[in-house]
Amino acid sequence: MDATSLHADYRLWLRFQRQEKLAREHRAAVTKLAESRAMASRVTEAYRSMADRGAKEGASYRTLFQRQRDDGENLACEGWLFVRRVLAEGGTTRVRATLFESFTLEDGDIAPPDTDPTKITLDIYDELLVRKTMAMGCRADRHDDPKDTRFITFLDSVRGDLHQYL
Repeated sequence: MDATSLHADYRLWLRFQRQEKLAREHRAAVTKLAESRAMASRVTEAYRSMADRGAKEGASYRTLFQRQRDDGENLACEGWLFVRRVLAEGGTTRVRATLFESFTLEDGDIAPPDTDPTKITLDIYDELLVRKTMAMGCRADRHDDPKDTRFITFLDSVRGDLHQYL
């Protein structure tokens, strides 16, 4: 085995390691959100806060989400979300945002200048969680692409340098 293929195999192994770490982190965040029994109204207020800070400071927030592949498997992806506005009308709450993808299994790590940001719309809604007991929970799914679901956006992970790529 030559050094070039050995390094390529190592980089691929690192990519799979990162994928597994993101999958565990996403599962833990979804579980924590469900256990907190956060309702859509509370999550909507968090997104409004993100939009306000985005407008004032150019803040983007780390987000994890699931993407369904063509074979039906759901994989965790990572990105940075710049929230532009939150629209609540007629019982529906939508978030208009720009997504900077920063990791997918297919592409590995993605730097902001290497890809174009994507304008997305998220739907925030309450869901009935049926496990050992029934409880209400909340989730945010992409409205304009049904393959991207279960967005978890972290208020404590912020960066302000992505505004230049919008």
